[in-house]
Amino acid sequence: MKIIQGKPQPFGAYVEGGKVNFAVQVPAGKKCEVLLYRAGKQQPRYRYEMPEEDGIGEVRFLAVEGIEAEKYEYNFMIDDEVYVDPYVKEIAGKRQFGKRQAAFPERSVPAEPSGMTELSGKFPVQGGPERGEKPDHQIRGKLVSAEYDWQGDRRLHIPWHEVIAYSLHVRGFTKHRSSKVPHKGTFRGVIEKIPYLQELGINQIQCMPVYEFDECAKDRINYWGYGPAYFFAPKESYAAGHSAVHELKDMIRECHRAGIEVVLEMPFTSETAPQTALECLRFYMMEYHVDGFVINPYTVPWDMFSNDPFLKDIKLIRKDDEFQNIMRRFLKGDENMVNDVIRELRRHSSSDGKCNYITAQTGFTLWDLVSYDGKHNEANGENNTDGPDYNFSWNCGAEGPSRKKAVLNLRKNQVRNAMFLLLTAQGTPCLLAGDEFYNSQHGNNNVYCQDNETAWVDWSRLKTDDSLFRFVKGLIAFRKKYPCLHRKEELQGLDRCACGMPDVSWHGEHAWRVQADVASRQLGVLYAGADTGTENCFIAYNMHWLPHTYALPSPGKDREWCLAGDTAEGMLETPAALAEQKSIELTFRSVSVLVSAPCEKKEEKKKSRPRRKKITGEDGQGKK
Repeated sequence: MKIIQGKPQPFGAYVEGGKVNFAVQVPAGKKCEVLLYRAGKQQPRYRYEMPEEDGIGEVRFLAVEGIEAEKYEYNFMIDDEVYVDPYVKEIAGKRQFGKRQAAFPERSVPAEPSGMTELSGKFPVQGGPERGEKPDHQIRGKLVSAEYDWQGDRRLHIPWHEVIAYSLHVRGFTKHRSSKVPHKGTFRGVIEKIPYLQELGINQIQCMPVYEFDECAKDRINYWGYGPAYFFAPKESYAAGHSAVHELKDMIRECHRAGIEVVLEMPFTSETAPQTALECLRFYMMEYHVDGFVINPYTVPWDMFSNDPFLKDIKLIRKDDEFQNIMRRFLKGDENMVNDVIRELRRHSSSDGKCNYITAQTGFTLWDLVSYDGKHNEANGENNTDGPDYNFSWNCGAEGPSRKKAVLNLRKNQVRNAMFLLLTAQGTPCLLAGDEFYNSQHGNNNVYCQDNETAWVDWSRLKTDDSLFRFVKGLIAFRKKYPCLHRKEELQGLDRCACGMPDVSWHGEHAWRVQADVASRQLGVLYAGADTGTENCFIAYNMHWLPHTYALPSPGKDREWCLAGDTAEGMLETPAALAEQKSIELTFRSVSVLVSAPCEKKEEKKKSRPRRKKITGEDGQGKK
């Protein structure tokens, strides 16, 4: 092993064959050394000085030749203080989630652009030093080779309008004992659930932070992973084996093999230098074949990312509450919502990077949204002061768990309506993991510190009742079958192919007339399918607690309206012609989906007339 001339770029440790290049930013006037440890040993075996006079600006660098990289780990020492490389590609020393095995980084020196991070030593370590001492060598960087067998894998580039996304927490998705996977709470656990995701119809997963964050930074567990972190390193405790790098790549490769994109949430912090954040996204895109990122435009500059030439062909996503809040209010029957709903139904995600969510990790699950009027975060230890106070939720007549059949039926009815609102809008839909089988967090809308069964997805609910899963599966398949529900470009309200019908038109209880007054909770939407090679679709939404009759626009020459699905019955295997072609009555709080089809003979029409199933609320009307 010997020292040779290094390079100032890239930052961090770069392994190439039997050589490792080290580059790090160090303030002027400070001494810097690279420390090399044999894997598993407490003290460094080699120290190599990185002289300031050999550097460029504030960047020190050197290379080590003749090293078996897989057998060594490293840190930097600056003026007798041990630092972990902020560009570290994999961490050693954080194997077990939630265990304070060593102190974690707290401050950076210097702040810009990529300062070194000190081991703070503020927390006691089991079997280690007492409070206030510095366990200098317990967290270290691994020397990671870029070599990996991708088996020809490439990013999928699924168009925005064809994506059905699914938001999950890698640990929480399979950690519950009911998940029945061998490798619970890990990247492998996600792989083991791929057949389930395929059956549901998902072709993109959006993962909460998978980088090396400190879950033990404060007096409460940091389950979600927001805050300071080693952003370039996948989380060691999310690996079932000994390499988080390889297992994250395995997960992405196997998802791609199944036709599923992988999007990583990268919220960063306000202290993260924009250039560092940009380098991080480029790194995951090229090194991990990541298909996109969810970023927080309030902490890092959105325009810098969207204009970066390397990131032009990936999906950049930003979360936005507008669709969520509008659809929640419409769902529970708030007044004066129709015009806002029209705007959100037609908005296209490719234009602004905003997916459509009814629920997300930060907030109520869908079942809790229809089961609680207020948050119940007492278990978080903050006197229920944390989490959002305004959730636009409605408990359907009873707060929390209820045995009343009428309340439970109304809640299930509302969940189905919510799925209709999400999956019949033009924007890219994103489901929250578990919402498709009534997963609950027991009224907690801020499970940031709940690494337990409160936050973990409870798969036993799917085994107990799979009716909602089958409903959502059918609705996703229907959306995919009819391109007019997810057009490649934004709706224009114009006749695109001289078929006598605009691509979208808005209706109410009267055809071709929107009922948008303050008291209205009714809307009909006609999507033309002629230019997409499929049938026309008419969707009637009645969020009122009273039944309403909708006049139907013409389905077209020699065609008739057929019921494809509704709140009560779900999606039908074969659309059934309506007996009454001029109008349709919707029961309270319900949605009906119609498709146009060539006219049937009268005898066949009678046989295919759909049966209607009623859902009754607590007061017979589900009145709020």
